[in-house]
Amino acid sequence: MHDGPTAPTEAIVHSPSPSTRSIDEAHERALEQRRITSGPIAVLTRLRTFESLQYRDFLLIWLGQIGNSHAQWMDQITRGYLMYQLTGSPLELGTVNAARALPLLFFSVIAGAVADRQGRKMQLIVAQTTNMVLNAILATLVVTHLVQPWHVYLTAVLAGCVQAFQQPARQSMLSDLVPMRRIRNAVALNAMVINVARGLGPALAGLLIAWVGAGGSYALQALLFAMSALWTIQVQEPAHRLRGGAGGAGTPGELSILRSTAEGARYIWGDPTVRAIMLIVLVPSVLGQPYTSLLPVFAVDILHVGASGQGVLLAAAGVGALLGAIIVASLGNAGRQGLLMLAGAMVFGFSIVGFASSTWFPLSLVLMAINGLCNDSYNTQAQSLLQQHTPAELRGRVMGVYLMNRGTAPLGALLVGALASAIGAPHAIAIMGSCCALLAVWAFVSRPQIRALG
Repeated sequence: MHDGPTAPTEAIVHSPSPSTRSIDEAHERALEQRRITSGPIAVLTRLRTFESLQYRDFLLIWLGQIGNSHAQWMDQITRGYLMYQLTGSPLELGTVNAARALPLLFFSVIAGAVADRQGRKMQLIVAQTTNMVLNAILATLVVTHLVQPWHVYLTAVLAGCVQAFQQPARQSMLSDLVPMRRIRNAVALNAMVINVARGLGPALAGLLIAWVGAGGSYALQALLFAMSALWTIQVQEPAHRLRGGAGGAGTPGELSILRSTAEGARYIWGDPTVRAIMLIVLVPSVLGQPYTSLLPVFAVDILHVGASGQGVLLAAAGVGALLGAIIVASLGNAGRQGLLMLAGAMVFGFSIVGFASSTWFPLSLVLMAINGLCNDSYNTQAQSLLQQHTPAELRGRVMGVYLMNRGTAPLGALLVGALASAIGAPHAIAIMGSCCALLAVWAFVSRPQIRALG
């Protein structure tokens, strides 16, 4: 499955021992004993799309994700509105969004090491509780008319730090809560919640702001985070089943945070399969996904549909992403995940090139929907492959690196903005989309072990 033996790979790759297999088998038996076999949930899980919800602890995490995702998308709209209301500055509007996103770039890797070292459930509960407190404070400041721009900046940075620690813990828990044969379905159901929240969260925030103001929106966000924490508290997290660190360095609990982080980096770099999947995820997050920051240029100057047309374009991408999550969740154990991931990444890049060239609004809508579908589906396939390929004791660190893609988007937005200023928005987006597509083609041609992954 690898390109060939290398010194780092030999030092890192784990061969499951008989005792490890025994632990894994016992873990799967425990999951089966906690399956939901009656009631509405059991009926729903007869559909392949929702089959992972039959596992009680995954259901609890999934319900928590519903509240968590809606609160985060509500915050993105409410925080921008509040900052613009306080300052009237478009620059500060962009800066506060960057302040919330950049901690994901800097802390996700360390957060993954902490999750492997200290326990994923507790890290997730602490993060959700902290988010609840931050939102309650901000709601109080808004309602009492004491809020200042620095309050919005400070809570944005803290919320970004909390999200950086929350995401690796949540994602690496998924493979502990469902059998590995269900991991693709579980990851896709998780993505489905995020995509629904992407549409409903901002709409709900807008209604609350119009009705009761930004303070009411933040109060509801605090309540949603509290509910998510309560769902998570009920999860019975299994033992980590640690097998010892790479190269005999010891378990994460025996290593310092920095050494644990370095061990995760060595594993990712030393395993050709994991390294290639990471490239396919992280490079498009910088070169491909930030094209949405230039949508106003296309909506106004090229497609001539204005702000309402821009909203429709974003809605098309959201519908495509939701459809992608549903399709992946419904695939079950169909296999060919590696091939599907590469195909999705290729079409993602080519759809961006097509969008950059389009001057016809209906065609642009179709390309946005295809882009959203492929973006979600190939990322979901990539995450499930990483979970399957990575030893249990390293999954938090690998997921921490994977989730850096959410922090690199602001860097990509700066890059595409600078390039668009020099050569125009259509050419800038076409170049960056071409790079994404060529990367996927390179992986398809030169990494047969990726194509073969099931």
